[in-house]
Amino acid sequence: MTVPIAIIDAFTSEPFRGNPAAVCLLEQEAQDEWMQNVAAEMNLSDTAFLLRQADGSYSLRWFTPQTEVDLCGHATLASAHYLWESGHLGDLQHQVSFHTRSGLLTAEKLDNGGVQLNFPAEPVEPIVAPEELIQALGLIPRYVGRNRMDYVVEVDSEETVRTLKPDYSLLGQVEARGVIITSRADGSHADSRFDFVSRAFFPAVGIKEDPVTGSAHCALAPYWQRRLRKNTLQAYQASPRGGSLQLQVEGNRVLMTGYAVTVLKGFLEV
Repeated sequence: MTVPIAIIDAFTSEPFRGNPAAVCLLEQEAQDEWMQNVAAEMNLSDTAFLLRQADGSYSLRWFTPQTEVDLCGHATLASAHYLWESGHLGDLQHQVSFHTRSGLLTAEKLDNGGVQLNFPAEPVEPIVAPEELIQALGLIPRYVGRNRMDYVVEVDSEETVRTLKPDYSLLGQVEARGVIITSRADGSHADSRFDFVSRAFFPAVGIKEDPVTGSAHCALAPYWQRRLRKNTLQAYQASPRGGSLQLQVEGNRVLMTGYAVTVLKGFLEV
């Protein structure tokens, strides 16, 4: 028996940029251990597992090489891209629904080839930074907040975001899924159309630095909406691969739009 699998670069229109995710389309329920083993074998930040439901929606689960996670944007974008590209969704179906550990998520195919994800906002609340976080970053932050998953740390400049070299050993001791570093964009490196830049680190779940993190922007979008007083935002994640997102805050939801490119298709032997 074989199971189709693809590697798709998300939040980019160019191959070998953005964030690669593996997408695995199941024909029946799979054991958690098997899915975790596949994710470890793929050794990407996330592997998505899709299973079609009777009503045409899909269950969707995400695994890092070490553990299952509650929310993942780039692997959801990759999943939607895969379903449309491979013909599992008809040409007239412009929206697909996913049942996940974070509730019902939807993806809409846009006329320009992009995909718009509808995700829950995950705003942060200000918090006193733990000492290991400050030591791991080696800087004095402007702001530190926390939501149910991550810390968000605002620093003084785009240059600081881009050049930061955290202590991953200490960062992995911080009790959170990850740490997101951000600042207002100043146009010194990226296109001047961007409102803010970020980087995201997740050593606690086996990912030192994630290339482009959709779920991080569920926190970043409402944060910068308040700071900049804008509901529509352009974001750039300044990892070595880099990637961009168009964001819109609508109440307790974040709409994030991006592109994706398939770079590999194959089959798993089961």
